[in-house]
Order: sequence, then C-alpha cells, then structure tokens
Amino acid sequence: MRLILLGPPGAGKGTQAKILVEAYGIPHLSTGDILRSAIAAKTPMGLAAKEVMDRGDLVSDDIVNGIVSERLDAEDAKAGFILDGFPRTIAQAEALDQMLAEKGMALDGVIEITADPDVLVGRIVNRAKESGVARGDDNEEVLRKRLAVYREQTAPLVDYYRQQGLVKTVDGMQPIEEVTAAIRRAVHN
Repeated sequence: MRLILLGPPGAGKGTQAKILVEAYGIPHLSTGDILRSAIAAKTPMGLAAKEVMDRGDLVSDDIVNGIVSERLDAEDAKAGFILDGFPRTIAQAEALDQMLAEKGMALDGVIEITADPDVLVGRIVNRAKESGVARGDDNEEVLRKRLAVYREQTAPLVDYYRQQGLVKTVDGMQPIEEVTAAIRRAVHN
C-alpha cells in the first residue's frame, strides 16, 4: 500500500500515520525524518542537503526529491509506505509521479484529512498547554500563518490527485478511532 496523507497542520496526519504503520507494517515517511536520516547516513543527497542547510538556505526541490527517491529504494518501503509532508507542491507531486513510474510503483491513494481551521488552532494551542511542551510554532499567529501557507501551496494537491482519481476525503474532526475507521474504509474501497 502506497499512500499520501494530506491535511492542514494539526489535522491528525501524524497520529493516523502511526496507527496505519502498526496496522499495515509499512513505514511512515516524513520528509523531515528522511532528511535527518539521509544527513546522518551521509548519502550523496544527505550531504548535499547538509551543505545547503549549513549555509542557512532552504533545501531545494531537487534535493528533497532525491532524498525521497533514495528512501523509497530502501527495503522496508518496497511493500509500501505512507508519505506525510511530501509532496507539498504540484512540482513535487509531478516529480513524485515520475519517480514512482521509474521505480515501477504507483500510488494506491491519497487520504485528505479535513478539519476546521479555527478548531485546529484551538486544538494545537491547547495540546501545547496540556503537555507542557510548546514548540516555537504552537501559538495562534504562527499556526494561522502555517494554515494559510497550507491553503496556498499544499491544498492544490487535492485537486491534482483528485483528477487522477486517488483522493479519499476523511473528516478529521471526528474522534481518533472514527477517523482511523474512515481511513481504513477509504483505503479498502
């Protein structure tokens, strides 16, 4: 099973990915984790990313695409994977399509987890208060900016993948167990 999880920050993608990893025995591929692993392993793409990051610059699509491609070649990803945080743009989605085609793979689905932006802001700010661990971006102003960036850059991916017949939409405002059940139904339909 090869899936992409799409949804705004705080919609529950990470939570659902963990559940799906356990259920299906496939890896959760988060671009941040992939990047850190590639740097630690000193892969060619990891070294290129480190050089860019050490200068304080953003890692280019070419490098991110290369790192994802390297990760998809790993043995544990051969049976499937869950992508989270990639692709973020139409250009990255097109690169992923080409990458998968070259590897003889195809996506099985794209799960869009929807959620009310105002509830998401409250959820994340509250989560930070309850856990006592606040990330730098766990405040309302930054969260609203992240949501706006998602709407502008990443939300168009839903239409891109919908045109390919891959999108299944799940209401992320339900309790975790109900979201999980809805994703499982979507995956098996």
